[in-house]
Amino acid sequence: MRRHRTAVGILLTVGALLTGALSATAATAASATPSPGDAAVRTAPAAEQRQAAAFWTAERMRGAAPLDLRLTPTARKSLRAPQPGAATTTVGPTAFPQAGGAWSGGGAVAKTTGRVFFTFQGKTASCSGNAVTSQNASTVITAGHCVKYQGSWHTNWVFVPGYDNGQAPHGQWTATRTLTTPQWEASEDINYDIGAAVVAPLDGRKLTSVTGAQGIQFNGGYNKPMYAFGFPAAAPYDGSKLIYCSGNSAKDFLFSQDHSLGCNMTGGSSGGPWFTGFSETAGTGLQVSVNSFGYTFLPNRMFGPYFGDEAKAVYDKAQTS
Repeated sequence: MRRHRTAVGILLTVGALLTGALSATAATAASATPSPGDAAVRTAPAAEQRQAAAFWTAERMRGAAPLDLRLTPTARKSLRAPQPGAATTTVGPTAFPQAGGAWSGGGAVAKTTGRVFFTFQGKTASCSGNAVTSQNASTVITAGHCVKYQGSWHTNWVFVPGYDNGQAPHGQWTATRTLTTPQWEASEDINYDIGAAVVAPLDGRKLTSVTGAQGIQFNGGYNKPMYAFGFPAAAPYDGSKLIYCSGNSAKDFLFSQDHSLGCNMTGGSSGGPWFTGFSETAGTGLQVSVNSFGYTFLPNRMFGPYFGDEAKAVYDKAQTS
């Protein structure tokens, strides 16, 4: 999850948004907007695919830091202060609204949502992701910065659904391709911080035949009850548990066209799914966004990109790969 530094800093960027937890600068595109039918794609070399699963031992998974902790000390200072008691708070799944607590409701979301692990500029890092219904039964939706950041595509990319403190109860699924919007690929435009991965079969089975899948919706509008999930790994969380937030969402009234939700999740939750029409009993809903960023001056607010035509183009490209 990314956190913008200050309102003044944002205004001084002249069309760029300053990020805190993940970047020093996330510029909006200065050139012509790419076609929403485009998608930027990386195909993982066969050798990388073979080594990825073996690379991610339980020890490495436990030690993988959220991407935002890989920044300079100056950028790290923009992380919000830990919320007292947040790491140990456990709430019932029917709590609404909820600013952040361990999900104890079970259901489909406990299997479709997982941690994402990858190598970023030679260092191990983590995000979150979610398995969605798709033609290839192998598509994971995450944030754009969880597949590509600071000009570099991540390598050794795996998805671990239902992650459990270093264990992979439903397997480690290696990416064959990772994708993002052309707007994120070109200039890290925060409004299009959307990513996807296509994962290889494991032991002869495809991803969603093992985990199940969540539905996905595009151009669904704003201002709805939402549930957000992820595996925050920055203090006060430690990445060991599936955390959720819930509440009535709003449209960002400041500097982006994104969704907004009261939530205290931290770094590592990036890429985790946002659902509308979510059933607490079944643990199912329609995915309409991902955890993306926050503003330092709004410490208990999460923002996620609107799934419009650009997100659909990434999804369509992924599910037919």
